[in-house]
Amino acid sequence: MNFVYVLSGWEGSTSDSRVLRDAITRRNSLKIPHGNYYLVDAGYTNGPGFLAPYRGTRYHIREWVQGARAPRNHQELFNKKHSSARNVTERCFGLLKKRWSILRSPSFYPVKIQNQIIIACCLLQNFIRKNMDIDPEEQSILVEDHLPVGDDNIANMIDVVENTNEWTQWRDNLAIEMYEEWRASRG
Repeated sequence: MNFVYVLSGWEGSTSDSRVLRDAITRRNSLKIPHGNYYLVDAGYTNGPGFLAPYRGTRYHIREWVQGARAPRNHQELFNKKHSSARNVTERCFGLLKKRWSILRSPSFYPVKIQNQIIIACCLLQNFIRKNMDIDPEEQSILVEDHLPVGDDNIANMIDVVENTNEWTQWRDNLAIEMYEEWRASRG
């Protein structure tokens, strides 16, 4: 539940895909080594480095709660697992806003200062989570971050957002494998 990259300064009405394209093409860009990925919502392209849910298939956690029907196919199971994992991202932002009240209301500071405040809050959030055994705002134990660090493999980073048949096939294979394991576990 740490922030690994923060790009502030875009208006809230800007499309997610436009912000993402900017994040991976700028000088201090978001680094995504091949073989790694970020979970993204359906507003993004499912492509190398960005694992999106299946569109047009049940997705949100609330669609699965209170004994709702079990997944009928690999796409539904994949979306269920994807949605659960993406909830961690939503919790990160919820915790950030809960802790730093300056982020909850309109700001009278100049835009440049607002951007620096956002980055500072994210850095402080990471510092607190790394240096405290228990986060007083969430009462959860820290989980060690497993993301690659450093510039060792800078030439082998993803630098474009595009849909590819190979990535879509990889997602399909992953979803089918998850579904088969899930079905086998149910007897």
